[in-house]
Amino acid sequence: MNTDPIEGIHLQEESVDFKVLIFKFVKHWYLFVLTVFVAIVVAFLFNNYTAPVYEVDATLLIKQDQSMADPSRAIGIGLYSQNKSIENEIVKLRSFSHVFKVIQHLDFEVSYFEDKGMIRRELYHEAPFKIVFDTATPQAIGLNYTITLLNTNEYLLEAEGEYVRMYDYGEAKYLESKGGKFEINQNFKFGEQISTPHNTFKVIINNRFRPKAHINRTYDFVFRDYFSLTGAFRGFTVAPISEGSSILSIKMRSKNARKAVSFINTLTDVYLSQSLEKKNQIVQNTIDFIEDQLGIISDSVLRAAEDLQQFQASNKIMNIAFETEQIMQQASELEKEKAMIVVTTSYYKNLENYVRSNINNPESLIAPSSMGIEDPVLGSLFGTLLSLYSEREDALLFATESSPSIKVINTKINSAKQAILENIKNNLQNLEETDQKIDKLLATLDNEASRLPVTQYELFGYQSRFDLANSIYTFLLKKRSEAQITKASNVPDNEVIDEARYDLRRGVAPNKTMNYMIALILGLVFPVVYVLGKDYLNDTIIERKDIEKLTNFPIVGQINHSNKETNMVVGTFPKSSISESFRSMRTNIQYLTKGKDSNVIMVTSDMVGAGKTFISINLASVYAQYDKKTVLLGFDLRKPKIYQDFGLSNDAGLTSYLIDEKELDDIIQPSGKLKHLDIIMAGPVPPNPAELIASDKTKILIEELRKRYDYIILDTPPIGLVTDAYLLMDHSDVNLFIVRQRYTHKKVFGSIINEIEDRGMKMSIAVNDIATSGVYGYQYGYGRGYGYGYGYGYGYGYGYGYYTDDKPDKKKSFLKRLFNED
Repeated sequence: MNTDPIEGIHLQEESVDFKVLIFKFVKHWYLFVLTVFVAIVVAFLFNNYTAPVYEVDATLLIKQDQSMADPSRAIGIGLYSQNKSIENEIVKLRSFSHVFKVIQHLDFEVSYFEDKGMIRRELYHEAPFKIVFDTATPQAIGLNYTITLLNTNEYLLEAEGEYVRMYDYGEAKYLESKGGKFEINQNFKFGEQISTPHNTFKVIINNRFRPKAHINRTYDFVFRDYFSLTGAFRGFTVAPISEGSSILSIKMRSKNARKAVSFINTLTDVYLSQSLEKKNQIVQNTIDFIEDQLGIISDSVLRAAEDLQQFQASNKIMNIAFETEQIMQQASELEKEKAMIVVTTSYYKNLENYVRSNINNPESLIAPSSMGIEDPVLGSLFGTLLSLYSEREDALLFATESSPSIKVINTKINSAKQAILENIKNNLQNLEETDQKIDKLLATLDNEASRLPVTQYELFGYQSRFDLANSIYTFLLKKRSEAQITKASNVPDNEVIDEARYDLRRGVAPNKTMNYMIALILGLVFPVVYVLGKDYLNDTIIERKDIEKLTNFPIVGQINHSNKETNMVVGTFPKSSISESFRSMRTNIQYLTKGKDSNVIMVTSDMVGAGKTFISINLASVYAQYDKKTVLLGFDLRKPKIYQDFGLSNDAGLTSYLIDEKELDDIIQPSGKLKHLDIIMAGPVPPNPAELIASDKTKILIEELRKRYDYIILDTPPIGLVTDAYLLMDHSDVNLFIVRQRYTHKKVFGSIINEIEDRGMKMSIAVNDIATSGVYGYQYGYGRGYGYGYGYGYGYGYGYGYYTDDKPDKKKSFLKRLFNED
């Protein structure tokens, strides 16, 4: 069990660290008040002078698996409606090309603004006037026009610019030439054409104009090009409403909710219309192909019908023989089959021309089943080709034509085309063979008909030609009707569930409550960071634990900051708190000396300015006040100072004795301040101080002084600069190392203390110049001493009056406390 009181000092854990941290913050209370106040003011200004931001949204259903009830599938056109990737559809919606088309559908070319105090607000369908301009005429974009409504007939137009860009809205492109310097300040009438080298437009009053409300008010308007508008409106987000869902939520934040609503709704409308146009295009291709065929066959049908009618009328044929009727029925059936072959052959050749022309446009294809061709192999190849086109279109959203993935798909497309060409070749051969067989059967019937009467035989010929043309014509009409019905019945693949609504807009910024919370947090965080950062970056000793981290040597003294004009505080102000600090240190040193009759106490430091001479003088004084015979030796032979504080002569001193120039009694001088205190000055500065201290004469001196005095105080040079203190340690009983708060460097102190420990020497620590207010005074003073507990209540409003100098300094101003911590 450790019973040593000095060692007990180190047994105290850092349980008060949390209290110390709080007191550090309390000391800087003014920083917390100031930063919180400033932060709240900034938050208030931000909340009240920032244009609000709104969020609008719409939901869109992506039908990944198209229903078999799709009208396009009824004629085989629905093959193009493949399963859709949600990710690809999102990319399509947010693509530049899609947004560009949306912008072109809207009336965003002119933006209107009004200044409301510090907020510039955009007016969309809210301005009391409208700018009408010709899109065929290039306009200057980015040029700010200011318009002041003077009365119901006139307005003032102001603008100034130089080297503005010209934009052609009709061609959707910039002009290479730029407008020169431009300035206008002129009154115009509403509806009057304004023509300048930069813009051509009219200003027209709309139904929102109210004379009392709008006259003498000022507005701004700016022409904006499609490209910059596209970039500005691509900030919306598209995401599934939940993981795995095919319903997309389209959200957009904007300072103008009306404009955002128009944009989101037009975005979905254009997206759906593009999907419908793609489906209708394939149907329209079928209709166009049938129209071409009808144009060719219609004349043949009319001629055949006219020839048959004229023949029957001229020959007055009323009844047809049974045998003739049988032959004509058989021929009619064969003619229908031949008509199908003619149409099918025409389709195959059309498809062959498409494949061979290497056109990568699936919308120009015609589905085989739409022409009544029920070939499962060709249908499968056709579907494969369309799937590859769709896959290629999706891949191009993330890649270029030269990328490996696109090249692989192109290879598959070419392979599918080759397979289709081979299938067409085989089918054409089969059709030709079938056509030849039908021609043989028709020739046989014709041979049979030749045995009929001449009139009946000729009628058979006219009827056969008419039946063939009519069968082809009727078949094409049927297929055209089917295609037209399909086109009229087509609906978009996807569906808008909820469109964006202005009434459902949500304000998202500024979030006033959140901003005040952030301001409060930042107002508290900044001072905390400042206080902790200041301590972290500080390289000097501040707190007791800074010393305890570097050494196990005991701290025997803690001396408060002195604001006295003299170093002899104990002798001059015996009832001061600093005097009590020295008495407490004297008590702690008694535990180190262990009751010896005569004690030598050496005082040193790491560098000049730590206060070792101050400590030496007052420590000697406190022993003298205790009626102990005490002598103070100025062993700082290089820079003697003690004689100045006592007003004594330095003509003779230690150097005079050590060189045998003076006897001991010749260099001892009464202090003149205290009865039991004598002084031995350093004397003249010698050329070899270290050699003198290391001489045997020093040992003799100390031994002689032990016989005469109870306490011998040695004021030595800094141990971090010279070796004098190391030489004197051989003669001392207690070694005091003076550490000055906010002055002694941790690294220097640690290096010297480690060297002392490595040499096996004993050392005690005395902390000097401790702040008597705030956390530092508390950390060093509160409950740490062994005397009267002199540190109680420093700077905290209680305990005053116990000492003569512990009155609070009422002259210290608030600003002084604000910018000077101590």
